[in-house]
Amino acid sequence: MKVQALFTQADSTVLCRSDPPDDSVPGLKTHLWPDGAEETSTMEKLLRKCQIRNQLLRECMAECLGVYVLILFGCGSVAQVTTTQNQKGQYLSINLGFALGVTFGVFVSRGVSGAHLNPAVSLSLCFLGRHPWMKLPFYVFFQVLGAFLAAATVSLQYYDAIQAYSGGKLTVTGPTATAGIFSTYPADYLSVWGGVTDQVIGTAALLLCVLALGDRGNGSIPDGFQPVLVGAVVLVIGISMGSNSGYALNPARDLGPRLFTYIAGWGVDVFKAGGGWWWVPIVAPCVGALLGTLIYELMIEVHHPLNPSELQTSCQEATEGKPELEGVEPDCGKPT
Repeated sequence: MKVQALFTQADSTVLCRSDPPDDSVPGLKTHLWPDGAEETSTMEKLLRKCQIRNQLLRECMAECLGVYVLILFGCGSVAQVTTTQNQKGQYLSINLGFALGVTFGVFVSRGVSGAHLNPAVSLSLCFLGRHPWMKLPFYVFFQVLGAFLAAATVSLQYYDAIQAYSGGKLTVTGPTATAGIFSTYPADYLSVWGGVTDQVIGTAALLLCVLALGDRGNGSIPDGFQPVLVGAVVLVIGISMGSNSGYALNPARDLGPRLFTYIAGWGVDVFKAGGGWWWVPIVAPCVGALLGTLIYELMIEVHHPLNPSELQTSCQEATEGKPELEGVEPDCGKPT
């Protein structure tokens, strides 16, 4: 039985109409004055003029803001731990920062875009036929943009702290390196192909768990609780798989901040460090996401029994074009 993936209801539902805004919406209601006349505030008029009706643009904006929230809290936690030299936070603080960042990023965008927040997730949903291929490049661009803007925000917020910690030198490697606040880099012992393996396994685990959370044929989870559990998945991956290379798991999460550090003073070393590591957090998560999706589909989801409506459709398709035998009735809907 085919089920909807987690947080993808918006992919198949029209959320934006061309008709005028509904005055029943509390934020757009007019005010009743003592004499009974109605008057709309200036702010409400301005907000109405800012309303975007293009569905794709709304979804892209939601993805951008969702990823922005994710990186703001995630990289912000790394900045605090790094610049205070573990005095105001530890590695677990970073795990919690990214986990809660994912949770609130999902809450921000799930009703509009489905809260992919990750190009690897969007790619997997396209392969499953649950997301249009046409939207993929737009989603990816705005996801990377959101990560870039969040990295810029963290850099602005922690500018003085980064300067004090690094002695005014923005470096990628060394005892006072600060590029790792924004993007992932491999541990000294990790080879490039060891890093590829690390990212493939981690992202496969992420997609396997996310698909399980959204699989209604595998149990029902309250909608409001799903973002919390997605954050919990990121938390446990960080706790168990983070030491090798920082568990990027998300091409946008790594590429956006890396591009920011490239133009903000860290220079070309952000692409040279780790033996040319930069491509690993982009390519490997996509491979891992497809692998995790394939594993879950083949081992769990395709084996769900068909519900009555799907069974009826399947029987109709099977008997379509075939002559019916006299006196023999189709067995659609009958249990076997």
